[in-house]
Amino acid sequence: MFPFILISSNIGEFIGLSMKIILTLILCSYTSGSCLAPYEWPTQYDDMYDCMMSGYEQSMIKMESMGKDDVNKHQIYIRFTCMPLATT
Repeated sequence: MFPFILISSNIGEFIGLSMKIILTLILCSYTSGSCLAPYEWPTQYDDMYDCMMSGYEQSMIKMESMGKDDVNKHQIYIRFTCMPLATT
């Protein structure tokens, strides 16, 4: 149990930092057993929720653009991360 209550979900406000969230997408293939280099999405997000929702949305858009045949042939999957970036 936390001994204090946070009113805001942005902890950076409490420690004097402005936090941005970075979305990174990673395209992988089970067939080749490898992944392409991570791609950092150009948009920075104000909170984890928006970043995660964008990660799922952009992953679906990319999968649809590759098409069912290529995805199945190469057993493609997309991983993504949302990482805080401290800014001053």
